[in-house]
Amino acid sequence: MMLLKLDPAKAPHNGPSPELMDEMGKLIEEMTRAGVLLDTAGLRPLDEGTRIQLSGGKLTVVDGPFAEAKEVIGGYALIQAKSREEAVEWASRFLAIHGDEWEMESEIRQVEEPA
Repeated sequence: MMLLKLDPAKAPHNGPSPELMDEMGKLIEEMTRAGVLLDTAGLRPLDEGTRIQLSGGKLTVVDGPFAEAKEVIGGYALIQAKSREEAVEWASRFLAIHGDEWEMESEIRQVEEPA
């Protein structure tokens, strides 16, 4: 799983440009043809989100926007890579197409499979 994280204060306020969307589309198509990409999606803006918090056995529901949000998940890609190195390569390519205007990171974590 590639989690795509960003600081909302350090991302373009109008979101991805049409050119960036085109480049992402090309990479997604390449990953699909290579048999690596299983699923991917971007997430709606933070102000449309809801958090459900558990503390001391009590659940609290909080609607966005979240003032303390320093880092949010902006999207994800579920990939099936042959190795950690291959996963890093795909994540690096995805981040690189965003250029200088974006400040992002990708966290790669293996999905836990049933025993």
